[in-house]
Amino acid sequence: MTDQKNYRLGFWLAIGAAAGFSAKAIFVKLAYSLPNTALQGAAAVDAVTLLTLRMLFAAPAFGVAALRTRGANTLDLKHWLALVVVGLAGYYGASILDFWGLAYISAGLERLILFTYPSLTLLISVIFFHKRLNGRDWLALLLTYIGISAAFAHDLHLAADSTVIWTGGALVFLSSLSYAIYLAGGGELISRLGSGRFTALAMAVATVATLAHYCISRPWAEILNQPWQIYGLAFGMAVFSTVVPVFMQSAAIKHIGAGRASMIGMLGPVATIALSWWLLAEPISFWQLGGAAIVIAGVALIGKR
Repeated sequence: MTDQKNYRLGFWLAIGAAAGFSAKAIFVKLAYSLPNTALQGAAAVDAVTLLTLRMLFAAPAFGVAALRTRGANTLDLKHWLALVVVGLAGYYGASILDFWGLAYISAGLERLILFTYPSLTLLISVIFFHKRLNGRDWLALLLTYIGISAAFAHDLHLAADSTVIWTGGALVFLSSLSYAIYLAGGGELISRLGSGRFTALAMAVATVATLAHYCISRPWAEILNQPWQIYGLAFGMAVFSTVVPVFMQSAAIKHIGAGRASMIGMLGPVATIALSWWLLAEPISFWQLGGAAIVIAGVALIGKR
């Protein structure tokens, strides 16, 4: 495959991953809202339980991937430690912090804060891995940030309780930092292990950490007594917002690098605006639509080489 085709493939893989990851917030908010709709009087599912169900449903797919992608390359202690750090940061730390944050703020505002991760990824890559970006990358980054800011400005303006917003915002920002560590560190490990093997091993680390967290903080029987709607939403999140986009994102990093893959991922807020309006009845405004158009322009610029 030529370099041009490799780049285009990575570009579209990154877009698909962004769409899948964007739906995660919708699944979470729907799960949190069930006691107020379909499950009158039932207790709301908590973040730890919901994340544990997500990881359990996703685990078989990653287990199969791990068996199918066993390679000849062995890892020394340094690389194993790096894999553990990256796995904990990407799909345990980033996920649980994001789930906690979504209990306080809207899906739209969550996207605005979460999408600080491209700039954090670039900073980590430049400082620790000596990456370089060209002028087009920086222009695309600027456009996408302007678009995201415009798209969610009205969410910030309408915020009533500043304490709630600051709490949720801080949790989601820490989630963004954790995910940036995963992307930046993952780029180096993928080149050694291959995208499939790396993803399966990183998810295995995250799954073990999530189960340990649940066992320490919750009675195990509680996870077996959830309403079927919670299981359905967790399963959908595991498939469409975890398994499929995780592999697409890792493959995209392999083709176009962590920095560009993370910038293309900024298309995610556009999908979240539409989904949150359609499924969560969150308001949509001219500023959101204008911001979405600028984000698309920035992503289109990245797609050209």
